[in-house]
Amino acid sequence: MDQTHASSPLAGAVHDLATEVVLALRSGDHLATVCGAAGIDEENRTGIAAARVIGADLLLPSVLYGRHPHPGDIAVLDRAVREFPPKPDAPAATAWSHWHMISTLQRMAPPPAGAAASAAPRTAPGTTYAEPDASWLEEAPWQAFTHQLSVLAPLAVPAAPSAVRRAAANRAVDLARGFVRAVRRRDWLQAAGAGRWLAAIGGEPATLGLERGLDFVELMGGHDPRVTLHIRAARLMAEARAR
Repeated sequence: MDQTHASSPLAGAVHDLATEVVLALRSGDHLATVCGAAGIDEENRTGIAAARVIGADLLLPSVLYGRHPHPGDIAVLDRAVREFPPKPDAPAATAWSHWHMISTLQRMAPPPAGAAASAAPRTAPGTTYAEPDASWLEEAPWQAFTHQLSVLAPLAVPAAPSAVRRAAANRAVDLARGFVRAVRRRDWLQAAGAGRWLAAIGGEPATLGLERGLDFVELMGGHDPRVTLHIRAARLMAEARAR
């Protein structure tokens, strides 16, 4: 692994997981295991923590290609939900990320019949998990709004309605401003997250030149696989919208 990405075992595991997600997005191979390719299983504590950082994007290739996720990836994400629930005083973005992990597991990997209610959150049959509060997004300054939405970029996927997605759709112009600001500040991860939201919801000003902007962000920030992950997701969603 490149020395830049080996500053800690967790950082290395996040880098490896994000890289494998990118490879799966490029190949469209729904049978390959993202976690297995990265050497991570549900007993690997560092790997589970890395899966919590990546969040529901661990299953992104299956979400975007409409295919079944690998059971090993489901097991790792489910374990991350169990092991790292948000604390009562956790930031709103953390609560939303956790909620999205659970909802993605429920949507992509329905529980087996007769699962016990004491199992992991996704395996509690018939349980509905309420969305966290999102009212704070409505009045947030556009700079802070873009920052928070970029943190929540895994929620920017098709067929996944949420209050966060509605807030993004209502403030597409603010997101476009934030995208430009992030590019100028060379904050490639924030720019990629904002660009992913714009590709998911549409409505950005035609003068933005989102497609070229995404190319530039990937060129400049592509050493970080999380940037490439968001850019690839944005392109796949933009292509789907154009069909």
